[in-house]
Amino acid sequence: MKRNPRKVRWTKAYRKLAGKELAEDATFELERRRNRPEKYDREVVTKTVKAMQRIEQIRVRRQERFYEKRMQNAKAQQKAADKAQLEKEIHLIKAPAGIRKEKEKLRVAAEERMQE
Repeated sequence: MKRNPRKVRWTKAYRKLAGKELAEDATFELERRRNRPEKYDREVVTKTVKAMQRIEQIRVRRQERFYEKRMQNAKAQQKAADKAQLEKEIHLIKAPAGIRKEKEKLRVAAEERMQE
């Protein structure tokens, strides 16, 4: 069965289109294949290998920054979801009598504020 790669979630095309992966980066230019014969010089090869290692470090750092930037909103959303779940399921952590006492204290404090 044929599928559109932009719609299948595990493909590179989908991840780039959905903004989950870096789409444009100058380091990708160096990975392109070139079909021309080259004359090699030992010094040029050693410099190239060092440059490739440096470029890989740069690419990794850029990908980490991209991921952190994407996950900033997710952290806030996760924190809000955790807080909502905690409020909803507080009875699993505290005894019901303790919850009632806290609610009663809050109600009394609110009534005192209203009377003032």
